[in-house]
Amino acid sequence: METSGGSGQPRSGSDEAPERAHGDVNGTPAESGAPTPAESRRDAGEPDGASSTHPEAPRASDAPQDTGDPVAPGGKTSADADADADAVKPSEAPAPEPSETPAPEPSKTSADNSSEAPVHNPSPDPENKPPTDSTTPVTPANPDKAPADEQARTATSPRPHVHPEVAPKPPERPKEPGGGILMGRPFGVPVYVAPSWFLVAALITWVFGGQLDRVLPELGAARYLVSLFFAVAFYASVLVHELAHTVAALRFKLPVRRIQLQFFGGVSEIEKESETPGREFVLAFVGPLLSLILAGVFYVALLAVEPGTVPGVLLAGLMISNLIVAAFNLLPGLPLDGGRMLRAVVWKITGKPMTGTIAAAWVGRALAVAVLIGLPLLTQSGLLGSAAEDSVGMDTVLDALLAAILAAIIWTGAGNSLRMARLREHLPELQARALTRRAVPVETDTPLSEALRRANEAGARALVVVDPDGEPLSLVREAAIVGVPEHRRPWVAVGGLAQDLTDGMRVSAELAGEALLEALRAAPATEYLVVEESGEIYGVLSAADVERAFVKAMARPS
Repeated sequence: METSGGSGQPRSGSDEAPERAHGDVNGTPAESGAPTPAESRRDAGEPDGASSTHPEAPRASDAPQDTGDPVAPGGKTSADADADADAVKPSEAPAPEPSETPAPEPSKTSADNSSEAPVHNPSPDPENKPPTDSTTPVTPANPDKAPADEQARTATSPRPHVHPEVAPKPPERPKEPGGGILMGRPFGVPVYVAPSWFLVAALITWVFGGQLDRVLPELGAARYLVSLFFAVAFYASVLVHELAHTVAALRFKLPVRRIQLQFFGGVSEIEKESETPGREFVLAFVGPLLSLILAGVFYVALLAVEPGTVPGVLLAGLMISNLIVAAFNLLPGLPLDGGRMLRAVVWKITGKPMTGTIAAAWVGRALAVAVLIGLPLLTQSGLLGSAAEDSVGMDTVLDALLAAILAAIIWTGAGNSLRMARLREHLPELQARALTRRAVPVETDTPLSEALRRANEAGARALVVVDPDGEPLSLVREAAIVGVPEHRRPWVAVGGLAQDLTDGMRVSAELAGEALLEALRAAPATEYLVVEESGEIYGVLSAADVERAFVKAMARPS
């Protein structure tokens, strides 16, 4: 059986480097009498931050800029160094120059890493430095001996810098759909064994073990090991049945979310509908076809063994069970494979997939009633292989329970198929543009009260935090706004209430229907930024609004 589914934290601090001891936050250097931290490092014999010990050059906004004449690394005399050292505060005085300067730490010479190398101590203890990364070029210990052209190049030509917080991240692995114990990924599709499988495996082991006691009484307690092997082999056959659906779906470019082995058989969750009735028919038919082929294989193998042996009993049981699986799935009612085949036929005749779904769903409900009443009657009449006089007591109760479970599965599956078809019929009405709340852009430090005032004036219902260039950074969550008392809103900045935007939280205003649901399902969040094709901010889409429209579409009659 196969089914088709329809279905940041705010950054701590800013990018600006902390205020230096010899300059303001904007990077203005101190008076000429005090050396900058970079100069102090050079006085101590440490190569300059722009040297080849660091593959990244600090940005202009991150490090103080020297307004005087540039000084080449290592170009100071000892007299100049002594004069500079006298002007440095005692707490900031660099360590005495060692006789042999070790290679500087490549990750801490840049001013934009000031959170790790405190600015009040520009000359770190060389003894506490970690070893230099072997992949980072190392400057000679004495920069005075470096070639002149290399010094000029490192002093005047900053190297490309990629800020660690905006560097491209490796693609994240999609979240696992879950659904039990992961057994493998044939054809790239995860296969799960649901916890309910262990219950039915125990039931099969018990029932088949009782039958083995009659056929092979000499096995004794070992019959339950044989029965457990039969249960595992039977579900392996069910997995082959589901893999047939999966391979056909992948052949038709239909994504398969997962295969799940559960209480009564297996399910291949195909995320899209077939585009034509012909493909729908093929997709449904290949499962029962593989079960029939397996039954034939077990029959041929049965001919090569003795009928009264353990291999003979196992092969006979697997042959019969695969015949039952094929016959049961060919019943013409949803959610069975035969129901999907009936849907494809009606779709082909009428040209309307919804008409085919309605017909197959109601036939499925009729089958559920027939199974509930007919299966116990067939057992009691002896038509299923047991004598009528033996069908009493516990066997009758088990047959009735089995019939009730099968009927419930068929009835529920038919109803779900009908609801999903109705939903797909109304899915085009779910449009991102129509469901989006208009938003106003505000900067990070804007007080919440002022941001809400602007939103009220513009008739907007959402806030988007932008940088000075108007580029969206984060969304102010509606729940966070409600949690701030009104008397505190003038003192609360919107940046503290915002959620950073990720790539999946940006959706196009042109998305609608199933494409919109797929975009939201790929990146679960409470709110999304909706943008025009030009990149302009259109508004904010709330997942709650989409859910309400989703429920409304399902409740609407076809």
